[in-house]
Amino acid sequence: MFDKVEAFYRPASVREALRLLHTGNGKARVVAGGTDVAVEADPSIRFLIDITQAGLDYIRRKGNVCTIGATTTMAALEASPVIRGLAGGILAQAAAACGSVQIRNMATLGGNLSNGSPAADAATVLLALEAEIVVAHQRGRKASSLAALYSPLRQGLLHEALIVEVAIPIPARGGRWSFHKLGRTEVDISLVNVAAGLQLDSRNRVKWVRIALGAVANSPIRAVNAETLAAGRTFDEILIEDICDEVAREVTPITDVRASAEYRRTMCRVLTKRALQECAARTGCSL
Repeated sequence: MFDKVEAFYRPASVREALRLLHTGNGKARVVAGGTDVAVEADPSIRFLIDITQAGLDYIRRKGNVCTIGATTTMAALEASPVIRGLAGGILAQAAAACGSVQIRNMATLGGNLSNGSPAADAATVLLALEAEIVVAHQRGRKASSLAALYSPLRQGLLHEALIVEVAIPIPARGGRWSFHKLGRTEVDISLVNVAAGLQLDSRNRVKWVRIALGAVANSPIRAVNAETLAAGRTFDEILIEDICDEVAREVTPITDVRASAEYRRTMCRVLTKRALQECAARTGCSL
């Protein structure tokens, strides 16, 4: 698997990790849990840089922001009281859906995002929560939207750089959240996943709604047209169907060995409806 690797490093700081990455001339790869790098088994890798001792394993809430270090594991997110108390525990729920217990004990949030998979459960939730990533370069650190990580800016954003932190703005009170995942088995990657947030006013009109989906495009996406369509309207079964119709138009799924594009598009409707109904039920809205 890594028979051509010449050196393994374990830097004690982000600065040292960046220096090693720079001197690797494109042949160095950063690892933490290693669950993605091991599967990829890229034969061009000559140097591995383990950043688990670089001080990036933390979960902190300060003011209106929750920050998560890049080497924080999925298991730590799943168990954290801070994450369980954030947005109805939606990120903890998504972390708990990321593979087996063994994988969750090793896989890290930063690694999950760096891998760039459109099926990453945590990424879908973080999009819905409007999270930012903090990327470290040798010249300093810069915050960027998570959406930028899944855009044409990705290559430049991560060139000789590390994701060091994820910053989540604490959602305003009154919103309710839901996460749904469909996989072939309990520990398989998503065929479709949906993260939704909803807040209604006293007359059951939509104050805001957020809908993010994974594994149905070349990156996790926000269903912005569906969100716009719902704003200000009375939340009822008719609106739910309209939202689901718009979601089905916004996604661009593919056919692969796991599922057909048609099946994925259909399940986008199903999971979005379930998520929105669950959000509404948690507000006390009866449909």
